Amino acid sequence: MRTGAVTVLGVAGTGVGAAQNETADSGDANPSGQADDGESPYTETYRNTIDSVVLVSVSGAGGGPGGGLGSGFVIDDQHIVTNNHVVQGASEGGIEIQFSNEEWRTASIVGTDVYSDLAVLSVEDMPDVADGLSLSESEPAIGQTVLAIGNPLGLDASVSHGIVSGTDRSLPSPTGFSIPAAIQTDAPINPGNSGGPLVGLEGDVLGVVFAGAGQTIGFAISALLANRVVPALIEDGTYEHAYMGVGVRPVGPEIAAEIGLDEPVGVLVVEVVPDGPADGVLEPSTRGRPTGGDVIVAIDGEAIPNQPALSSYLALETSPGDTIEIEIVRDGEPQTVELTLEARPDAERPPAPIPGGPGERPPSTEP
Repeated sequence: MRTGAVTVLGVAGTGVGAAQNETADSGDANPSGQADDGESPYTETYRNTIDSVVLVSVSGAGGGPGGGLGSGFVIDDQHIVTNNHVVQGASEGGIEIQFSNEEWRTASIVGTDVYSDLAVLSVEDMPDVADGLSLSESEPAIGQTVLAIGNPLGLDASVSHGIVSGTDRSLPSPTGFSIPAAIQTDAPINPGNSGGPLVGLEGDVLGVVFAGAGQTIGFAISALLANRVVPALIEDGTYEHAYMGVGVRPVGPEIAAEIGLDEPVGVLVVEVVPDGPADGVLEPSTRGRPTGGDVIVAIDGEAIPNQPALSSYLALETSPGDTIEIEIVRDGEPQTVELTLEARPDAERPPAPIPGGPGERPPSTEP
């Protein structure tokens, strides 16, 4: 075992429940799916991936806030992916990585992105057991079986299983900007799982575990977004997100009737940031009433039925400097306008706790 067992009473964050099982062929598996040899159908996936899943132990500066435990996974012979919120309070030299063979390494931060809550760490002399996992290049199917592998509550090498409950979720973030294109799963997610992989049965990483909101609702940052962010963090240490500079709200039947739409579709522009990319291009609604504002219905020919679709399109299909064509309805008439995206400004809000985030460091135990 990597780290001593912990009690639920000392766990940080929310969404805490019973600890997950520590092996893939324990009671967590579906007995009806067992192979003839008695093994769980998830055992092979677990065995093929666990050596690339790590425990991330963090010490805060001066022993203050920022210490705790999380998870991560190896992607090549030098780099590990985890959550930004797992390592954001780490002191210099305060990130230690433990591998499945019990070896420890000190890690350094290569790059972080608070908006996607992703971080890349670097480890010298990566253990041979860690082959590295691949980020999927396609969106998972709803209903697809997934495994969450990591260190819930400080319990090492644990696995829980579930399905993909939803995709294209928009997650609240302490930055004030949502995390788009997220995956929802019913695989149990607890503090300490943060930063670990959500994998399909083929062993590819579908998402980076982000938070748990209860025993049947958990979320992961999609591999589609990680595939854009992670290479930039390795190359430059940062990632620039595309920015429109608008606030929007969904168009329901009541708003559609008030602004003269035949059917509720798209998103209503309710705010335009002064001197932002949309200033002078898009018109916001009248304060307090959904009148006079532009309704965004498509971008570059891609339908925008709701706010998560808008966020996902900007995150996955565009970059700062791109000029996009926006199809809008203004005063009841369809129009097309062009807007040049900029880089998102720095986050100004203080970081807030992430539900189901890193677990507190467990108490010392005797062998």
